[in-house]
Amino acid sequence: MSNDSQGSVKGEAAVMPSPSVPASSQGPPLSPSTTSKPPELPDELVQAGWSKCWSRRENRPYYFNRFTNQSLWEVPVLGQHDVISDPLGLNAAPAEGGDSNLGNGQRKRRISEEQGAGPNSLKRAKVEPTTPISPSTPGVKPWNSAPEEKQAQPAVPTTPTPAPAPYRPAVIYWDLDVQTNAVIREHAPANHLPPHPEIELQRAQLVTKLRQHYHELCHQREGIDPPRESFNRWLLERKVIDKGHDPLLPSDCEPVISPSMFREIMNDIPIRLSRIKYKEEARKLLFKYAEAAKKMIDSRNASPESRKVVKWNAEDTMSWLRRDHSASKEDYMDRLEHLRQQCGPHVTAVAKDSVEGICSKIYQLSAEYSRRLRQTHLSLLQDPPTEASASPQQSRLVYCYPVRLAIPSPPLPRVELHFENDVACLRFRGEMVKVNRGHFSKLELLYRYSCIDDPRFEKFLSRVWCLLKRYQVMFGSGANEGTGLQGALPVPVFEALNRQFGVSFECFASPLNCYFKQFSSAFPDIDCFFGSRGPFLSFSPVSGSFEANPPFCEELMDAMVTHFEELLEKSSEPLSFIVFVPEWRDPPTPALTRMEGSKFLRHQMSVPAYEHEYRSGSQHICKREEMYYRAVHGTAVLFLQNDAGFAKWGPTPERLAELMAAYRPSPSRPSSMSSPGPAHTTPGDRDSTPKASDRTPSGVISPGVHDNNNNNNGNNNTNSSSSSSSSSSSNSPLEKMAAV
Repeated sequence: MSNDSQGSVKGEAAVMPSPSVPASSQGPPLSPSTTSKPPELPDELVQAGWSKCWSRRENRPYYFNRFTNQSLWEVPVLGQHDVISDPLGLNAAPAEGGDSNLGNGQRKRRISEEQGAGPNSLKRAKVEPTTPISPSTPGVKPWNSAPEEKQAQPAVPTTPTPAPAPYRPAVIYWDLDVQTNAVIREHAPANHLPPHPEIELQRAQLVTKLRQHYHELCHQREGIDPPRESFNRWLLERKVIDKGHDPLLPSDCEPVISPSMFREIMNDIPIRLSRIKYKEEARKLLFKYAEAAKKMIDSRNASPESRKVVKWNAEDTMSWLRRDHSASKEDYMDRLEHLRQQCGPHVTAVAKDSVEGICSKIYQLSAEYSRRLRQTHLSLLQDPPTEASASPQQSRLVYCYPVRLAIPSPPLPRVELHFENDVACLRFRGEMVKVNRGHFSKLELLYRYSCIDDPRFEKFLSRVWCLLKRYQVMFGSGANEGTGLQGALPVPVFEALNRQFGVSFECFASPLNCYFKQFSSAFPDIDCFFGSRGPFLSFSPVSGSFEANPPFCEELMDAMVTHFEELLEKSSEPLSFIVFVPEWRDPPTPALTRMEGSKFLRHQMSVPAYEHEYRSGSQHICKREEMYYRAVHGTAVLFLQNDAGFAKWGPTPERLAELMAAYRPSPSRPSSMSSPGPAHTTPGDRDSTPKASDRTPSGVISPGVHDNNNNNNGNNNTNSSSSSSSSSSSNSPLEKMAAV
């Protein structure tokens, strides 16, 4: 196992005597190597790995860091040197143009280096820094032009090539300078297989194939289109309980039949019901439902009693439709509700086995694809992993740090990069993914802060391609599909949370939509290189202040509440969770009910519908005017804190007032009124009256992230209908996705 990929926490997560010790006072990363003469550098530089060396070629001293393989002519300054800078001029423009076409940070060595690195040479060949990946000038803040932030240019004897102008995003939707106050217990590196573009491409193809199987099974067995976003919600619901190895495809779940997928398909049987606006639509829908129920009961193995009840009610409804032409929309809706109550249980009974077969088949295919993918992935590794025994939990406390992989990354293939106006395009084997240049610059910063096995950025483009492909595949191929998995709170709200409540960590985010550089996300195997601390349900902080805006999947939210209460119960250190969930009251979601009754609840407030915004889940590729959208449902904000957390970050009236003020949409900022989030229920809309039996607990994922993790695009993908007219009413999580 190579040292650069083990991710030792010694250099990043120092021992803390108590959680209140600031990050700057953490212990030294490593002790310096002993030398024959006393060091000529300050102790802090020596402890950071710097030493003074002599350049025979230039006949002058230089400074070398044995941890990062970085070289500088000038005396280094802690915290301000750049990992991929080139002060020795090793990367000056070559005399021949042959080297300029090498991509992904790869460059040919010079002849003098090849001669000096022979088998008989006693001098170790130094690792060369490479040129920056993108037009942005590397540094802590590429877009900051303040004089004190600029890095001094090294004295290079040759004429330097002019550097490209730094790229400065027009608007910044993140603050990566906020330091963490989250404290965890030190843990061993994770055994996830490192990402690889070949594997990610195969995974994308298999997930697409699985979506097609799902579509075909719904058509062949039930004669319906699969419920919109139901596959994405199935992925999310399965990963809450999945114990398999694949980061995306479920392969070890119990039970095998997904409650989420089963309910959503059942809601569309015998026909899919939609929101009703006019009387004629209600009349047609009532006729279609009666006809479909009668046809279905005739074609299935139903009991004589079921046949009798369904046929009698269907024929009675058709007779009433032919007889009464002056009925109002409300009359049709009442009749439809009565028909559903009478026929629904019998229709469900005859369709139960078939729908369970669909759910089981999709899961079995997913498990097979996962097994096949893992075998291919292991064959690409130079040192296949062995089953390691579980190491005992460490006792010392450290500030949280990104997930480290125990398995070294294999050589990665080349990924091509080019820019089209304001968009970065990355291509591998004809498959292209895109990200705007602002977020591409953000990924560079996150990678520089978090990745320790690739100081020269040689694997950066390959890993960015894998990251973008993973989230693209999870979202789905439909227009605006799945973007609710990646929604986020507005920037002013994050600023208020950090300023007033000390929040420095997001429990549900991704490298694409995170505001802080410390966050939990759905895919630790690829997100870890960009700062992820892993899935939050596997993350156990001892203290800290956290923001939780989960994907609005009821299974995930319920597991989240259980995890919160366990953490708050065990810790006596300051611990605080500020939770943002949809205010679904009719009927209320189990997670919301549990939090409202929790002994750790310190305060609860509600943000009205249409009076607040979310950031789009497609913010890394959408236009600036599409970045924000109004929420069409109320949002409940709950403060779960233990005693120490309440004393330190308690929700005082002044703090709450500033948080509410930050939630108000900016009048100068355009925002779309069509929200991917669940729809708001209008009190006077009869089509929105909910039924507890109609709710889809795996409901819609809203503007609050994935794990990973997580979802729906409500204006186009709702199956909302009247509570009297639809088993997926607009107040059920599935139907709360209705358009404004």
